[in-house]
Amino acid sequence: MAMGLDQKKITALGDELYEAWRDARQIAPVTEREPDITIDEAYRVQLRTIERRVEAGEHIVGKKIGITAKAVMQMLKVEQPDFGHLLSGMTYNEGEPLDAKRFCQPRGEGEIAFILGKDLAGPGIKGPDVLAATECIMPAFEIVDSRVTDWKIKIQDTVADNASAAAFVLGDAAVSARGIDLATCGMVLEKNGEIIGTGAGAASLGNPVNAVAWLANTLGRLGIALKAGEVILSGSLSIMFPIQAGDVLRMSLNGVGNVSCRFT
Repeated sequence: MAMGLDQKKITALGDELYEAWRDARQIAPVTEREPDITIDEAYRVQLRTIERRVEAGEHIVGKKIGITAKAVMQMLKVEQPDFGHLLSGMTYNEGEPLDAKRFCQPRGEGEIAFILGKDLAGPGIKGPDVLAATECIMPAFEIVDSRVTDWKIKIQDTVADNASAAAFVLGDAAVSARGIDLATCGMVLEKNGEIIGTGAGAASLGNPVNAVAWLANTLGRLGIALKAGEVILSGSLSIMFPIQAGDVLRMSLNGVGNVSCRFT
């Protein structure tokens, strides 16, 4: 019977991924070196990378939900989303430039951000509970980036690498989630003035509210609550697209607002 990863290996992998993030460099997939690593062990590696970033002066500002589209689940051969931590150093405001040199191989996603007004603790959370706890929603770009060479990831690789989180940009508007049908809410993505993708809220587990409920319930089983004030990125609504220095991105979310960012 195969033995699981011991704490020494978990720590070493977490330190390696932290240093790869810090230096914006790519490393070989964790699953090549540890083919038997489980998803639970990969989350323990993730927590080590977060611990290192907090020790270096950042603080946790929220969570991100990934792998919410059926096509991505099929590609990674999983039946559930994943999650990562959002840290203060990842936060950008509308129009603030992002330095492309801080990233390895960045890609962009248009999402709906939920800003919590109350704590949300699972298990047993359903859609109405999410809406009751949500202070507002905002249009957002998530910048994902893999510290794993050429995005050659399995689910355990992306989980260990903080769900490939890198940065996020919140838009110019905050509105109540209660007056909007988030499943049919339409989104248009533009890069350098050209439309590159369209989508709707239903792309994220049928409704982004479902994604936030999944996160609250998954964390609840681990004894972790989502806290008032946290930002929750609820999953990509369209394509994930590559970004390089000089690119200007814009996303409009029907009935909510717009978000833009530029890479320098």
